[in-house]
Amino acid sequence: MRIDVLSLFPDMFSGPMHDSIVGKAIQNGHLTMPVTNFRDYSTNKHGNVDDYPFGGGAGMLLQPQPIFDALKATEEQAAAEGLPKGRVILLDPAGVTFNQHVAEEFAHEEHLTFLCGHYEGYDERIRTLVTDEVSLGDFVLTGGELASMVMIDATVRLLPGVLGNAESAPGDSFSSGLLEYPQYTRPAEFRGMQVPPVLTSGDHGKIAEWQQKEALRRTYQRRPDLIDHSKLTAEQKRLLADVRIEEEERQAAAKGSRK
Repeated sequence: MRIDVLSLFPDMFSGPMHDSIVGKAIQNGHLTMPVTNFRDYSTNKHGNVDDYPFGGGAGMLLQPQPIFDALKATEEQAAAEGLPKGRVILLDPAGVTFNQHVAEEFAHEEHLTFLCGHYEGYDERIRTLVTDEVSLGDFVLTGGELASMVMIDATVRLLPGVLGNAESAPGDSFSSGLLEYPQYTRPAEFRGMQVPPVLTSGDHGKIAEWQQKEALRRTYQRRPDLIDHSKLTAEQKRLLADVRIEEEERQAAAKGSRK
């Protein structure tokens, strides 16, 4: 995969995006990630990339020319490598909210380009270049760089061969539609806290059932909105019914102990 980033602050990507999983993906040839400073494409003699909005208003807007020309150059580079234009992603608070499903969609692409804004916003004509407008959440950052790093990290870890364990990504929270079940490592007893005996039993069938039930329990407790009953198997529905009964009993017992 090739991921292009257009940013006024390319140095922000020199550290975080070359460490850990993303860095290993680059080293192992799973990913190339050129970062282009679109200020380099400004035709203004002062290298300006922003200006006041017509009609007045607070702040400055990014001008279209530097971004149009920078994007054209990166697309030509990608085409020389035999890659398609791919998806062009505008980081914008007005965009759709990024989630695991979006990351999975992005991971199926050969080429992605992230446009990182700054200042008050974009000249509206820049939107004619993009295929996706995406937001990290209902808050405003000073620029799109941090948001793009999060999206790139979430996407790259889904590429085949990037994670050491091929089963890691499918088992993540949100990938299955449920939160991930609790996990434990050695020692089996730590400061009086025991690992659930089923996990040390060696019975893989019971372990799988426990994991499924506890994933349902954690989702029921913390994010019940994620549970889509129409997509649950008959076994999951049975386990969820048990979870509900157990949680109701636990809450009743806790209420009784406080009296």
